[in-house]
Amino acid sequence: MQTSIWEKQSFYAPKDVIIIGSGFTGLWSAWHLKRKHPKLSVAILEKGIIPTGASTRNAGFACFGSVTELLEDAEKMNTAKMVELVAMRYKGLKKIQKVFVPSTIDFTLQGGYELITAGKDTIEKDKLHTQSTWINQLIEPVTGSRTTFRLADKKIEKFGFENVSHLIENKLEGSLHPGKLCQQLLQLVQSLGVTVLTSVNVKSIERTGSLISLHTSNTPELKASKVLVCTNAFASELLPELDVVPARGQVLLTSEVPGLAFKGTFHYDGGYYYFRNLGNRVLLGGARNTAFNQEQTTEMQVTANIQDELERFLSHHLLRDKEYRITDRWSGIMGMGPEKLPVIKEVSQGVFCAVRMNGMGVALAPVAGEIAAKLMGFE
Repeated sequence: MQTSIWEKQSFYAPKDVIIIGSGFTGLWSAWHLKRKHPKLSVAILEKGIIPTGASTRNAGFACFGSVTELLEDAEKMNTAKMVELVAMRYKGLKKIQKVFVPSTIDFTLQGGYELITAGKDTIEKDKLHTQSTWINQLIEPVTGSRTTFRLADKKIEKFGFENVSHLIENKLEGSLHPGKLCQQLLQLVQSLGVTVLTSVNVKSIERTGSLISLHTSNTPELKASKVLVCTNAFASELLPELDVVPARGQVLLTSEVPGLAFKGTFHYDGGYYYFRNLGNRVLLGGARNTAFNQEQTTEMQVTANIQDELERFLSHHLLRDKEYRITDRWSGIMGMGPEKLPVIKEVSQGVFCAVRMNGMGVALAPVAGEIAAKLMGFE
């Protein structure tokens, strides 16, 4: 049988590993594989021209969880799993800072804060101190600090917040530019010899003899010894047995705000609201907990009800009596599940997944990629 020109091309020759998805988890997985096994032939397939999930469309938070979020996680998952999750996130953030020069990805460690608003749902100061102390004790082996979280109520007035009763500070968090991080990772793995193919839409995965075949809608059949699915929120399209639910995160960005008083990354309501300064502009996202069912979608759109709620929060708590306008709005799709720990496992012989980052892909991906690379068993 004559070999086609496609099969002769190195791009289409069988690979040791094909990774589906060029977001953070896919790129970090490729990096770990090539660092440990330089001779492996590794290819990354991307459905779009660039990653189209949350990697390039998130808000750029380098964080590992607020006090109220971690309290909720401890209750839902148990304390040990909550600490395990914090450890993965914290280790991932450290890895980013070790691998990349901070200025190349706009990484800044300005500190993070959680707002506790005034009103019927506020938390008494003594209770908040007790909760923060308990979380600090649990995660001290992870962060190396006895006071990861501490009350900073004196900064409420300094930051110009309204209707806020308490502020919890975490000096170990920061922010980065997700697009620049993705680009730096892409350049790094390509320098290690990873092949990256864009606009490749994988429709199905099938084992054929000793290899795994990937059937696509727009290229010849691709083959590999092992396949790693890193499409996060979109993973169930290829692996329907996975318990991954899409969740849309909507964001808005303001014009420059004269006299903007706050700098850093901020969370509210268990992490469902999040904002940070971008110079003198404000980037604000979240509020999907006001419409959970509506936001369980892969449609990358913005909706009036969520955007209106974000604007209400902005004017009511952050920028009252300030002049500004909304210049940009966008959304990204996250992968969620009943538990916040990511799913990293072998789904079937030779087919692996590293998905369900639960909105923390920036922090989790370096560690998830390392676990996935080891799980694939190349020695």
